[in-house]
Amino acid sequence: MIKIPFSQVARIGSYIVGKHLRRVEKYPLVLMLEPLFRCNLACNGCGKIDYPDEILNQRLSYDQCMEAIDECGAPVVSIAGGEPLLHRDMAKIVKGYLDRKKFVILCTNALLLQKKIDQYEPHPGFTWSIHLDGDQMMHDKSVCQDGVYDIAADAIRLAKSKGFRVSINCTLFNDADPERVARFFDEMNAIGLDGITVSPGYAYERAPDQEHFLNRAKTKELFRGIFARGDGGKKWPFTQSLMFLNFLAGNEAYKCTPWGNPTRTVFGWQKPCYLLGEGYVKTFRELMDETVWEDYGVGN
Repeated sequence: MIKIPFSQVARIGSYIVGKHLRRVEKYPLVLMLEPLFRCNLACNGCGKIDYPDEILNQRLSYDQCMEAIDECGAPVVSIAGGEPLLHRDMAKIVKGYLDRKKFVILCTNALLLQKKIDQYEPHPGFTWSIHLDGDQMMHDKSVCQDGVYDIAADAIRLAKSKGFRVSINCTLFNDADPERVARFFDEMNAIGLDGITVSPGYAYERAPDQEHFLNRAKTKELFRGIFARGDGGKKWPFTQSLMFLNFLAGNEAYKCTPWGNPTRTVFGWQKPCYLLGEGYVKTFRELMDETVWEDYGVGN
């Protein structure tokens, strides 16, 4: 089942309709904010923490974070990193976005959640997104550290007990087993999660481990196997569209719309696509107006 709050569907739907009525063809839906690259884990599938300390010590300020959403105007903000909870102003940043009537998804590995959670208040527009790449053995292997799964699972229960919306974000690699992943989703569903976000591990050139990323054929095989065990995925509370789930299973193919998820980092606005590592520009307007979108196979 697709589990997205009606208020979010209605507000985002209104935003999209408004763009269409004004005949705006390219517009953002989600601001991907990476206010720092520093992390307290060293996952083999990431690689961002191999930047030198002068970069890892950089942070987007509160004002820069607010300027980013004011520039692009997206209705949703997904905050990642690095580890966002290492940012001392993160609670203030989240509140700033909520005050602007944005939906905020704060992605975290949860190692600091118990310590930081009282800095935040439950809000219908705010969701904790806990990083969990499968069951205990799968996740601890993915993040290259024992015991992280247990900390994350405890953090989920803690946040739920305090009235927060809580989802998980799960990245799967080519050693994932469909039956095992399906059991994991069943276990997460039993906790009473508000959502599950799932993605294949996309090849990322900075990552130390280049052997376990999923190619397109393996992605289709894996997700068809998972969804076959979950009534086509309907039994789990995914917060992604059926269109995307069908894409994962190889049932649909779409043109890329890279302007939909612009990324703001300590380097600036990242040029599409991040997997290509093409660099950055200073402003959102520059990203939209000077990018030759046709080069990405998206048409006019």
